[in-house]
Amino acid sequence: MPVDFLTTEQTESYGRFTGEPDELQLARYFHLDEADKEFIGKSRGDHNRLGIALQIGCVRFLGTFLTDMNHIPSGVRHFTARQLGIRDITVLAEYGQRENTRREHAALIRQHYQYREFAWPWTFRLTRLLYTRSWISNERPGLLFDLATGWLMQHRIILPGATTLTRLISEVREKATLRLWNKLALIPSAEQRSQLEMLLGPTDCSRLSLLESLKKGPVTISGPAFNEAIERWKTLNDFGLHAENLSTLPAVRLKNLARYAGMTSVFNIARMSPQKRMAVLVAFVLAWETLALDDALDVLDAMLAVIIRDARKIGQKKRLRSLKDLDKSALALASACSYLLKEETPDESIRAEVFSYIPRQKLAEIITLVREIARPSDDNFHEEMVEQYGRVRRFLPHLLNTVKFSSAPAGVTTLNACDYLSREFSSRRQFFDDAPTEIISRSWKRLVINKEKHITRRGYTLCFLSKLQDSLRRRDVYVTGSNRWGDPRARLLQGADWQANRIKVYRSLGHPTDPQEAIKSLGHQLDSRYRQVAARLCENEAVELDVSGPKPRLTISPLASLDEPDSLKRLSKMISDLLPPVDLTELLLEINAHTGFADEFFHASEASARVDDLPVSISAVLMAEACNIGLEPLIRSNVPALTRHRLNWTKANYLRAETITSANARLVDFQATLPLAQIWGGGEVASADGMRFVTPVRTINAGPNRKYFGNNRGITWYNFVSDQYSGFHGIVIPGTLRDSIFVLEGLLEQETGLNPTEIMTDTAGASELVFGLFWLLGYQFSPRLADAGASVFWRMDHDADYGVLNDIARGQSDPRK
Repeated sequence: MPVDFLTTEQTESYGRFTGEPDELQLARYFHLDEADKEFIGKSRGDHNRLGIALQIGCVRFLGTFLTDMNHIPSGVRHFTARQLGIRDITVLAEYGQRENTRREHAALIRQHYQYREFAWPWTFRLTRLLYTRSWISNERPGLLFDLATGWLMQHRIILPGATTLTRLISEVREKATLRLWNKLALIPSAEQRSQLEMLLGPTDCSRLSLLESLKKGPVTISGPAFNEAIERWKTLNDFGLHAENLSTLPAVRLKNLARYAGMTSVFNIARMSPQKRMAVLVAFVLAWETLALDDALDVLDAMLAVIIRDARKIGQKKRLRSLKDLDKSALALASACSYLLKEETPDESIRAEVFSYIPRQKLAEIITLVREIARPSDDNFHEEMVEQYGRVRRFLPHLLNTVKFSSAPAGVTTLNACDYLSREFSSRRQFFDDAPTEIISRSWKRLVINKEKHITRRGYTLCFLSKLQDSLRRRDVYVTGSNRWGDPRARLLQGADWQANRIKVYRSLGHPTDPQEAIKSLGHQLDSRYRQVAARLCENEAVELDVSGPKPRLTISPLASLDEPDSLKRLSKMISDLLPPVDLTELLLEINAHTGFADEFFHASEASARVDDLPVSISAVLMAEACNIGLEPLIRSNVPALTRHRLNWTKANYLRAETITSANARLVDFQATLPLAQIWGGGEVASADGMRFVTPVRTINAGPNRKYFGNNRGITWYNFVSDQYSGFHGIVIPGTLRDSIFVLEGLLEQETGLNPTEIMTDTAGASELVFGLFWLLGYQFSPRLADAGASVFWRMDHDADYGVLNDIARGQSDPRK
């Protein structure tokens, strides 16, 4: 493996000063206590005392001794000299005249302060630490270098040469990698190895290799697309490589190896050594098996949503076509019923008078027509869904015969129906009278059970699919082996692990160990807030209690906009005039010079591949992607960093979601150190909002919404911004799903140094469940609701008297549940 992986910053800072230490560093590493002064006082002459004192500070701060005292910053020399009462620091020039003096002082310091050379057993201990970290995490060599440096200084080991450490790290990483390849290559049997090798060959119906074909996921939402997605998963599953065989292997290393297999070409894999090639193929099959199952279930969920949407459209069109007949029939029935209200008509002659106006047969026909056209209040276009049975039967057999569902207690009824259909769907029976009926809701009953009390095949099948979609989204029903549609409980601490960590988790979140005590405390807080608001309501002109409607509600006046004073406008213009015109490419390179964000982009193979002027290539690729202009405008054949081959190579191997996330974290962390950003805020408050984008390519992750995307499909980019005006996280949301289910994900998954504890959203990002989850995890949720007065106001004490707020506190929470 390469040993020249150090960045310029690491090379320049290893065992050297890169600038003046700050006050905290001076106090920590260069302060001399009485014991230090006593040891230093044994040396004769101011130059020797100052020299040995500086060497003590250097070995503490840098981890090594300096041979040239001129490299020590003047601030350090003055700080040390003042502690020794030496006024003239120019005497330090005499210290370096005898080489033996420096050697003797270094030996004395090592002996007195118990510093050790980098030799046995410390070489073994550091190697063991590096090997463990390389095995379980596959950290980049630059990070391991920093880890090793810190570990050596912590254990008072004199730093060896930089090449010694880099060579050791490369050897350790290579051993860990070879061990991983060996273990993975031993998993498949001889027959399975033969099947895996066939992945590199072309398929019968395509010039593409089977590996390349399996990399391609579904891009359309349809029955045939679902069948193809299931076949893709089944092909990977038939290799017989299961995750149970990987319990001793680090998940991060497997993920990285599988990611490399997904990015590199078949030709590169074919040229690998047999052991590495087999390891890469095993990692690919294991990772893509889970991914293929997730893709298939995503298509299923989207397809059921399409069926429901199409049914709604059909139902609405039917409704529009029948409105004229419905209006005509309603007017006729209204006229007939008006005779019932005539007081002068005797009861015994009402029927005769009605039939004289509308013949009996005509009235019966009108009633029949109304019953056919009119829809019950709980109708969800289920009848039109049943009409989609022809689309369903194209993919349902694949679903029932291939995917193995499991369930939580709340999904047992859905699972029972699934098991029943798995057995009976291949039959030609038109009625499923012995089917489990627990899934049949009141709104479905009239469509599933016919007039003869038979359970129809079509109605029951569509009813099951509607229930299955709801259960899958709730995870009441899940699929073992899936990442996105698996059992969420499997990722929680359970049993002995939970009991061992329970108290620690409670304390870290600031919650009492007794849940009843926590509920009681929340009840007291809620009661107190109600009483405080009720007492001050008459004094608050911005809030009023509106009783004009059927139910009382709060009316909250919006905040008035603030006018910009002329002084602020002049200041804004002055600042704008100070900003020079700058080319975007120059801006990227300058920001990289300040922050070093390009160092976060590393090669996909984890081989630490670096080339000259890599930041230039990375900046060019970022520019092409961000501006959506492609690489062509940035290609310069006379600049090695901007050739077509170089940019394509950089894009294929360095530009990934994880590297972009790391680079963004570097930018966010750097901005947090700027004095101006610290004036804006401390990073504890953040806001989240979404932006809609039409997707120009076909993908199953895009969704329809005529309001935002017209006839196209699109996604929502949910962006998180801190109070330091830095975007610290972003999430792609399919279509226009409600934002609230993604708010917490942004806080938990962001990888920057910020620690936001309060987040603000709009109405779309708020829900009562999110309020509870934020409190449970120790965060503050502060949404800005568009119509806060129309919200449901909850109370815990039914008998509490909140005065004027009694009428709006209609929601009753039962603490016993």
